[in-house]
Amino acid sequence: MRLVQLKLSNFRCFETETVIEFDDLTVFVGQNDSGKSSILDALDAFFNDKVPENDDVCVHTEDQEIRIACVFDNLPLQLVIDAQHPTDLASEHLLNSQGRLEIVKTYSCASTKGKLRSTAARAMHPTADNYDNLLTLTNAKLKQRAKSLDLDLANVDQTVNTQLRRAIWDHAPDLQVQEIDVELKSEAAERIWDQLSKSLPVYAVFKSDRASTDQDDEAQDPMRAAVKEAIKAQEEPLANIAEMVKAEVQAIANLTVEKIREMNPDLANQLTPRVKNKNWDSLFSVSLTGDQDIPINKRGSGTRRLVLLNFFRAKAEKSAASKDTGVIYSIEEPETSQHPNNQKLLVDAFQEIAERGGCQVVLTTHTPVLARRFDRARLRLVGRENNHPVVRSGANDAVLEVIKDSLGVLPDHNIRAFLGVEGRHDISFLRAISHILHIDDNSLPDLGQLELQGTLVFVPLGGSSLDLWIARLQGLDRPEFYLMDRDAEPPAAAKYQAQADQFNALPNCTAWLTAKRELENYIHADLIRAEYPNYTGTGVNFEDVPVLFAQAVHETSGSQKAWADVLADPKLLDKKESNAKKRLNTHFVQQMTVQQLAQTDPHNEVRGWLQAIGNAMNGH
Repeated sequence: MRLVQLKLSNFRCFETETVIEFDDLTVFVGQNDSGKSSILDALDAFFNDKVPENDDVCVHTEDQEIRIACVFDNLPLQLVIDAQHPTDLASEHLLNSQGRLEIVKTYSCASTKGKLRSTAARAMHPTADNYDNLLTLTNAKLKQRAKSLDLDLANVDQTVNTQLRRAIWDHAPDLQVQEIDVELKSEAAERIWDQLSKSLPVYAVFKSDRASTDQDDEAQDPMRAAVKEAIKAQEEPLANIAEMVKAEVQAIANLTVEKIREMNPDLANQLTPRVKNKNWDSLFSVSLTGDQDIPINKRGSGTRRLVLLNFFRAKAEKSAASKDTGVIYSIEEPETSQHPNNQKLLVDAFQEIAERGGCQVVLTTHTPVLARRFDRARLRLVGRENNHPVVRSGANDAVLEVIKDSLGVLPDHNIRAFLGVEGRHDISFLRAISHILHIDDNSLPDLGQLELQGTLVFVPLGGSSLDLWIARLQGLDRPEFYLMDRDAEPPAAAKYQAQADQFNALPNCTAWLTAKRELENYIHADLIRAEYPNYTGTGVNFEDVPVLFAQAVHETSGSQKAWADVLADPKLLDKKESNAKKRLNTHFVQQMTVQQLAQTDPHNEVRGWLQAIGNAMNGH
């Protein structure tokens, strides 16, 4: 299941119900004490059964109840709550008005320690008399209800509650469906909640003020798990060793008591030899050291935090794997103690994680360097309006203005040019190919190096980022370049022709459309075929290289699913295509030679793009 909304009521600064939207990657920005950490803590309470306390109640209200609701899509297709008889959320009337699953947890916080009072589904549910409470009824009571309604159950398996409920609901002349809270902690409905809770994503939160040593519990847990798995693999021989040692020691202990008996029988009678052995895993501890055996807790704070952050990821992924469900990584201020270059690497890592199936990333930040590298639609401004907290999307221009003020984003006069591309895979391609060409001809810029220096900014065109916005509205007067795929084969017009014309009409702007379908078509087919002989691409200008490569990978993976079935499943195809794009634009592009590029790009398009950018960087 995927989290799409969080609704908070009476929790800390969130007095009235506040709705917060989530994407696969969501970045919260805002001033201190605006409520960013409270959002992460509310999710922690919901997913990890951490009950809020009296101090968590909003101070502006007399109400002592806190309500935290999470809304999900990508729902399980079936629930098995009656032996082997599956049902689904829609049939049980447990979806809200948008067709999503909305779980509401209500906490009573009248005393110092709070208490979970109810777990409910906010759903479009029957409210008509005799049809409104079926989820609370046991099998015997469902039969009684059917009898009282003179319902014919001849064709219904009366041992199965789901069938009984469905038959009763189908009998109603008007269910009077309304959006209400349906309690899931009753004797009957609890089985539904037990099944749903198994499908909830694992939620792992990494706070900005946590300790950062390799002996931290979070760092040790995945390592301890690795020790346990290694020991389990050698369980039988280790057990034999333990029994042998135990027998030897027991024999010596028994002999010792007998020797004591010869000298002091009373003392010997008080002694009983017992040999206990500890668990094997208690014999091992793990630490991380560098090349010079320097332990992590003696390293710099940035290194300690970076290592611990990845321990945190390892633990979360292991927990998600054991549940066979998704994971939500929630990371507060990941930029803490990190060099700007490391911050950029973290952004790339977070975006890659968010693209995985079943993974979501939630971040908070105060740093313009971090925020400006994300698509503006990923940003959420946490602030106040009419003295009430609000969370608004950065996709709105007015909100983006406030975000700029909130972060203190000032024009960066070190920037010499902006390069807009369609997505981050295009950035990977241009970084790699420009590096290869730069080594051959140093008059051509190495775009990756310029980015690290902060003089060139890549702008994903999936939704204007802060850097693009700053360039337009702050009057930096820097050259802007835009590179877009042609997609459509001539004589059809290029997919983004109108956008390119619009960019080229602006002052200081240059837009290019690829002559081929997309950047992947500039990768030499021989490179791919060398690793995947079944790759059917021939290097023509408008073949769909990512899909053809995805097919080659799929067909060599040993999967039992036919490629035609993959093509018929848009979500699966999209995932495989995304994985293909990633590998094409990293692994294969990095293997390209200047000679191979000359063959795939006979008109020197790529060199032309780089020359224009290089001239702009040099002030020509």
